[in-house]
Amino acid sequence: MREQGICTPAQDDAVTDGEIMSMLLAPDGQRPWTVGEIAREIGDEIAATDSLRRLHGGGLIHRLDRFVFATRTALASHQLAR
Repeated sequence: MREQGICTPAQDDAVTDGEIMSMLLAPDGQRPWTVGEIAREIGDEIAATDSLRRLHGGGLIHRLDRFVFATRTALASHQLAR
C-alpha cells in the first residue's frame, strides 16, 4: 500500500507498527532486536524510530539501550489471537 501512495500518514504509521510487532513476535525470530536492525528491515530509519516510540509509549515493547523486545503482555495477546 505504501508504494501506491494511497495511505494516509496514520495508515502508514499503523502499517509500520504492525510490521515491527510482527518482527518482534515471530516465534522463530530473534530476540531481542536492535533499533538499527529494525530500521534496516523497515527501510526507513525515521519511520522505525517513530514507530518504536509509539509502541513503547503504548506498553507493547521494552527498550533497553539499543535493544527492543515485545512485552509479556504483547506476547500473551499475540498467542491468544492465534
